[in-house]
Amino acid sequence: MNETIQTLVNHRSIRKFLDTRLTEEQVHCIIQSAQSASTSSFIQAYTIIGVTDPELKSKLASLAGDQPYVETNGHFFVFCADLRRHRYAAELEQTNVAASIESTEKFMVAVIDASLAAQNAAVAAESMSLGICYIGGIRNQLQEVSDLLHCPEHVLPLFGLAVGTPSADTDLKPRLPMENIYHENLYNDDSAKWMNELRAYNETIADYYEKRSGGTRRDTWSGQISRMLATPKRLDMQQIITAKGFMHR
Repeated sequence: MNETIQTLVNHRSIRKFLDTRLTEEQVHCIIQSAQSASTSSFIQAYTIIGVTDPELKSKLASLAGDQPYVETNGHFFVFCADLRRHRYAAELEQTNVAASIESTEKFMVAVIDASLAAQNAAVAAESMSLGICYIGGIRNQLQEVSDLLHCPEHVLPLFGLAVGTPSADTDLKPRLPMENIYHENLYNDDSAKWMNELRAYNETIADYYEKRSGGTRRDTWSGQISRMLATPKRLDMQQIITAKGFMHR
């Protein structure tokens, strides 16, 4: 255990921030940390949009499902898959890269690059005693978010990251046991083992919610996930992605 690992294992999502803007130095440190993340073949296929305009943040909060912490925070970052600059790079070299940019593989590269950068940003923020919350809700109305942020072809908003000074702390939510996540050498698809581990984890999560709610909620992980997955959501995603010039091949 060291300071870096302590920061990582103490992560929790913060959903109440003081209305205090991050300093320019803090923002630069977070972006610099994001840019230091690993990137596939040095392609750096992402863009980060910092949203500070109150009106824009209010509109994003509404589009993301009326989440107040999208509007009230120290800084709101939107991480985008971005292969547009690569088209410009190819123009400089008089090379046709359309087939690559429109491939599913390069879309996956852009999504992974953006996610790695975002996690570096999150850890950097938490190391400065700031709180963070990932916002997948911007994909609820993705086309509207893309239009609002003026994202052109080959640029797709993926998720937001609210960062700020916490106004209230939250309890550490227990993760799945390590043996449920980590398999050595081969995937271990032992249904009896899965069921036993999930039942035990359900008890852990139920106890967590019961304690956090003062006895008014006792929910299980499998119950939450099953309810969530029972109704497919955001079924327009493929159409929006392909309209942006991704995943044609």
